[in-house]
Amino acid sequence: MKRIALIGSTGSIGRQTCSVALRHPDKFQIESLVSNASADVFLEQVRTFKPKYAALADEAAGRRIKEFIPSGVTFAYGKAAAIEGVCYGDTAVVAATGFAGLQYSLKAIDEKKDIALANKETLVCGGQLVMDKIQRAGTRLMPVDSEHSALWQALGFRLDAPFRRLIITASGGPFYGKSRAELALVTPASALKHPTWQMGAKITIDSATLLNKGFEVIEAKWLYSCLLEKIHTVVQPESIIHSMVEFEDGGILAQMSYPSMELPIQIALTYPERFDCGLKPLDFEKLGAIRFLPLDRKAFPCYDLALTAAELADNYPCALNGAGEVAVRAFLDEKISFLQIADTIAYALEKTERQAATSYEVLGETDLRARALASEFITKEGK
Repeated sequence: MKRIALIGSTGSIGRQTCSVALRHPDKFQIESLVSNASADVFLEQVRTFKPKYAALADEAAGRRIKEFIPSGVTFAYGKAAAIEGVCYGDTAVVAATGFAGLQYSLKAIDEKKDIALANKETLVCGGQLVMDKIQRAGTRLMPVDSEHSALWQALGFRLDAPFRRLIITASGGPFYGKSRAELALVTPASALKHPTWQMGAKITIDSATLLNKGFEVIEAKWLYSCLLEKIHTVVQPESIIHSMVEFEDGGILAQMSYPSMELPIQIALTYPERFDCGLKPLDFEKLGAIRFLPLDRKAFPCYDLALTAAELADNYPCALNGAGEVAVRAFLDEKISFLQIADTIAYALEKTERQAATSYEVLGETDLRARALASEFITKEGK
C-alpha cells in the first residue's frame, strides 16, 4: 500500500492523482491533502478520501470550510500548515504550481519522503540544491511530467543509466509555424486551446510559448545529470511519442501512448509494476502518420530565453521562472500581448544579478526580484 501526501490536490495533476487512487484503492491511500484556495473542490476531496491531515494554504478559504471538515480529519490552514502536509505518508506527490512547489519538495526531502515530482519549478529553480539534498538523504525522485516519465521508462526506471542523447518531444502547441505578425494577434482564449492536452491555465500558456519545453530541458539536465548538449528537442504534433532515449549503439527507445497524465502519475507510484490506468490502447492501423518536425530555437523567444537561462546557470533559471509567472498572469489579464511575455522575461533576465543557487534563501530573493522586475516592465511597456 502506497501512502501518499498529495500536494496541490485541486489542480489538474492533483485531480488526476485522485482518479488513480480511486481506481486502485487496494494500492493507494491518500494520507494528506494540501491545496491553495479551491475550497469547494478540496472539501469534496476530503470527504471522499478522509485523509489523516488536510490543509489549505489560503487562510480565508480555510476558515470558510473548517466547520464542514469530516470528523477524524485533522484540518489546518495557512502556509505553514500546508507545508506540514508533506510529513504524512511515505511518498509526496508534489503537484503544487509555481515557485511555491520548491518549498514542498525541500520539506519532503528533509522528511526523507520519496517524491513523485510534477512541479517543474522544483528543478528549474533549485536543481542543484534539490539534487544534492536528495543524494544526501537517500530518497527517490520519480518524474511525473509525461516527457520525463517517458525518458525514465526508456532508461529502465533509472536516473543514472548511460545514454548518448535524450530526445524530448513537443506538440508545438497551437501556434507552431505562425509568423510574428500572426502571434501578435494571439488572445488568451486562443492560447488556452492546446491541441492535445487538457491542463491548467499557466502550463497551457507556457506550452503555447514553448517556455514549458525550455523548462523540461532544464529539468532533464538535473534529473539525468547531463550536459545541455546531450538534450535534443523535436516537435511531434500528434503527442503519441512522449520522448525518446538514444543509446551509444545508436538504438533508440521511445515511450508511446495516447495523451494521458494518469499513466505517468501511476507509474511514478507503482514502478516497476504496471497496472491498468484506464488508458485506451493505441490503434496503430487507424493512427495515421506520426510526424517529426524541427524546433527552431529562435522561432519561439520564450524557449530561447529558457535555454539561455540554462546556459547562464546559477540563479538565472529561477529568475526566468519568476518573471514568467508574472508575465503569464499579465497576459491572461490582458495587460500585455502574447509577444510581450518573452519581452517581460528578457527584461528581468537582463537585470538579474548572478548568485550561486546554493540555498532556498538565495532562490527566494531571486524569485522576488525577478517578479518585481517583470512587474516594472509590464507597468512601463504593457499594452
